[in-house]
Amino acid sequence: MFLKNYVRETSLFLLALSGVLLLNSCGGEKKADETTAVDTAATMTEDTTAVEPTATSPILSALPKTSDIPATIQLTGADFNQSLINPSSKVASYTTTNDKAALNLGAYATDIGYLSVYKKTQDVLTYLKGAQKLSDHLGLSNAFGEAMQKRFQSNLATEDSLVKIVDESMLYVRKYLADNQRDATGALVVTGSFVEGLYISTGLIKKYPKDVPADVRNGVLTQLILDIIKQKQSLADLITILKSVKQDEAVVAYTQKLNDLYGQFEALKFEESLKSNAGNFAVTDKTLTEITKKVEAIRADIVK
Repeated sequence: MFLKNYVRETSLFLLALSGVLLLNSCGGEKKADETTAVDTAATMTEDTTAVEPTATSPILSALPKTSDIPATIQLTGADFNQSLINPSSKVASYTTTNDKAALNLGAYATDIGYLSVYKKTQDVLTYLKGAQKLSDHLGLSNAFGEAMQKRFQSNLATEDSLVKIVDESMLYVRKYLADNQRDATGALVVTGSFVEGLYISTGLIKKYPKDVPADVRNGVLTQLILDIIKQKQSLADLITILKSVKQDEAVVAYTQKLNDLYGQFEALKFEESLKSNAGNFAVTDKTLTEITKKVEAIRADIVK
């Protein structure tokens, strides 16, 4: 659910990355693929609904709204857990290479989404500053305009508006990277965001209080577990995207890591078990033990 759409549009965090939205209303006569960062920044003073740009690459045609993951987590009733997001203080260590900056831009994107849906507004502003540093490093300075920042700050009290701004901004980022033959960078941004979403979700299950009434605990965890299990196809889509772009060292490495993770999803044999149990396949927090370990290892490599 959340990650499935997540592999169609990537991360709230990308708001930080570019902060400029790709709006059809931004130029009247201008085609979407001719929109510039300056043009889009100028249109961000108003709340408008983002329109998906025409797909010109795997990055544009596949993967989720970053807001989907955090929003789904919130709907389960799980409490916010600060320890599951990557500290903003580590931003400077991610400007050593473009690959590192891209992966962590994606990770911070999801963190921003998670913070936003739980109304952690001051933290959101701090993380946005970190996102700006990473987007600057990636040569996307124009995509993170003053107009967007002002717009975001003026909507801090309105969760839905924050989510919309984030998603709109992400549309611009994906298009910018695709149109500038930087699909590999875009794929790494998506990878960082996807893995961070899985990390937060599996982490919530792993760290969920044991002293909560069983019926409440099972209700929250079962929904989270099922949502994660459903991301098997989204993971497969992401692997396909990684295989379709320029095969630099980082892309090859994370393709293999995600392939290994996919193997853990396969090992669950969820579909087969569901059918053989006539829809009564039981899930517990131990169901995802191996997947959780693999996600933790991949995420640790991204944020180190």
